[in-house]
Amino acid sequence: MNAPPEKITSGTHAATATWADLSKLLVDIRARRNEFSRAQKIPKEIVGGFRRVGVYRAMAAKRFGGEERTPADFCRLVERISEADGSAGWVASFGDGARYLAALPDDTLRKVYANGPDVVLAGALFPLQPAKRCADGFIVNGVWPFASGSPEADLIGVGITLEDDPSGDLPRVAVMPAEKVTIRPNWDVIGLQGTGSHDVVVSDVIVPEEWTLIRGGPPTLDGPIYRYPAVAFAAQAHAIVGIGIARSAIDDVIAMAETRASITGAPVMAERGYVQLEIAKAEAMLRSARSFFYEATEELWKEALKGEVNLGTTTLMRLAATNAARQGAEVCRIASGLAGTEALYSNSNLARAMCDSFVVAQHAALNEGTLQSAGRALLGSAIQPGFP
Repeated sequence: MNAPPEKITSGTHAATATWADLSKLLVDIRARRNEFSRAQKIPKEIVGGFRRVGVYRAMAAKRFGGEERTPADFCRLVERISEADGSAGWVASFGDGARYLAALPDDTLRKVYANGPDVVLAGALFPLQPAKRCADGFIVNGVWPFASGSPEADLIGVGITLEDDPSGDLPRVAVMPAEKVTIRPNWDVIGLQGTGSHDVVVSDVIVPEEWTLIRGGPPTLDGPIYRYPAVAFAAQAHAIVGIGIARSAIDDVIAMAETRASITGAPVMAERGYVQLEIAKAEAMLRSARSFFYEATEELWKEALKGEVNLGTTTLMRLAATNAARQGAEVCRIASGLAGTEALYSNSNLARAMCDSFVVAQHAALNEGTLQSAGRALLGSAIQPGFP
């Protein structure tokens, strides 16, 4: 079911990475995915592989050596990595951080990319922690949970609040070198165990104002990718992880169905009527969710190319992202159920897929609350700040 080797292309040029280059990395990821869970992080050499295939330069500006790929290109890259391992795909999805960084001042961006475009940003936004103004910027203190990918990051961003902040309802993010942050290892969860989503602790770090940005605010850089809404893009970059995980789960069931017989004497899985029925439903469910996802992505991208995105189109993108995450989790549940006892073992990809996809769908940008927000927007009602 996997796509054959092909060029990963941007809207106007062929990117440097190819599916063939990625395939070598995927083999390594599949072989080591149990290791990621035990270590509670994606190791440095795998993150190095992400750098090589272009994960972190994908959304960076061309003027800094980046590629400015389309959102769909980036999501397809993350989707393929997620098929190999959900935790690896989740960490790779934070390559969308270059879109957030685009809201930093131009002089700051020159410093960020002084050594090249492959800059790894991680961090955690909520809960927003109060920061104090000082002569050199802001004094930042606090603890932030769910800092996915922080163990191998170059930069860490954390959410702060200030008195009389002109940003209004949009949160401010303080960006600092990773060495100024303490990582508190406490990522003890049932799914996405390899993402290294530990707490980050910041103690009396002075962050210059020019190293802060407004999440969802206007970018410094110009171009279609910077007109594409950053918050919606972050949600969809996470959601596509669930689609990749679900693809691997269905493929695993299909692979085992022709030979796996029941110890009770029942026929092989492929000959059982309920397996045939459920695998057909799961395949249709996954393909439908994926098609809606990329259809909404392309519609929003067309508007960004024209110069201005529409609130209704952005809302549909958020709805498509949430639907992708939730349908992906349901597909994994179906696949795991069909596999029976094979899905009970902790080192089974189906057990991992079920738990990983569940965690994806629990994300604040993809949970049921976002469905309600999308419904309110579709009906013309007022929506909460930060959506879509």
